[in-house]
Amino acid sequence: MIVSQDLFPPIEPYASGRLKVDALHELYWETCGNPTGVPVVVLHGGPGAGASAFQRRFFDPHVWRIVLFDQRGAGRSTPPGELCHNTTELLVKDIETLRLHLGIDRWHVFGGSWGSTLALAYGEAHQERCLSFVLRGICLMRQSEIDWFMTGIKTVFPEAWSLFADFIPIGKRNDLLQAYFDILSGPETPERFEATRRWLNYETACANFLQPADLDPPLLPDDHRLAMPRIEAHYFLNNRFNPDDQLLANIGKLKSIPAIIVQGRYDMVCPIVTADAVHRAWPEAAYHVIPNAGHSVAETGVRTALIAATEQLKRLSLTP
Repeated sequence: MIVSQDLFPPIEPYASGRLKVDALHELYWETCGNPTGVPVVVLHGGPGAGASAFQRRFFDPHVWRIVLFDQRGAGRSTPPGELCHNTTELLVKDIETLRLHLGIDRWHVFGGSWGSTLALAYGEAHQERCLSFVLRGICLMRQSEIDWFMTGIKTVFPEAWSLFADFIPIGKRNDLLQAYFDILSGPETPERFEATRRWLNYETACANFLQPADLDPPLLPDDHRLAMPRIEAHYFLNNRFNPDDQLLANIGKLKSIPAIIVQGRYDMVCPIVTADAVHRAWPEAAYHVIPNAGHSVAETGVRTALIAATEQLKRLSLTP
């Protein structure tokens, strides 16, 4: 049984910087908590959502050395929203570059949604560097999952989907992903800003167990998520795994590493069928299905389970 726990108090980074990973991209990174503590790297979602202060609060700051960074094109990394040289393979390489830059030998890996995808991709490539995994809202970036996000959700959230789909001219609605990508990957125009707003509102509405009252709120020009729809559409269209179930097929590489999976029963963004497939392929991983919860990391049951997971790993890390 998971005992209810709240977030740890807000903290500020004790160090931060910028890491040039190629001729084009420069990543923002920060470290929080205990400078000599147990290292954990936090992989944000999206792709393109960026790291947030909220993510620091899942870890006891007296024990953990918490590493957060903005992936290529996301958050405070530059150039913002850049799609060139932005692939899963390069993000995996960036994680290793950051680990070496910070002088960390091995670390725990914490990721949700797209962050779980990237965590699995990183772990399967560099399992010797991973002490454990905490994964939430599992996504394998399979075509079936992308199809569900783009059109399948309308079976549960038709109002939010209609606001999303109706922005696209009728003649192009047979391929919403391509239509949105064509706008989002183009120049900065009012149309692109509106496409960004529609995508973000759609994803937000579908991420919660209970839909927000306002499905069509305005978007502030300084919203840190502005790059997310552009990068998500890019990844959905151009950066899928080959074969489609590559991450699942290679999960055996991780079976000796402690892992905890947290999944909302009614997650509509990353439906539970994917987490179930991972659990069946990786029965050694602890698996917690949260009732009355969707995709959002802020929902009480999901948040409580994630904190319980980091506390469990903390105790294991501190045991002689």
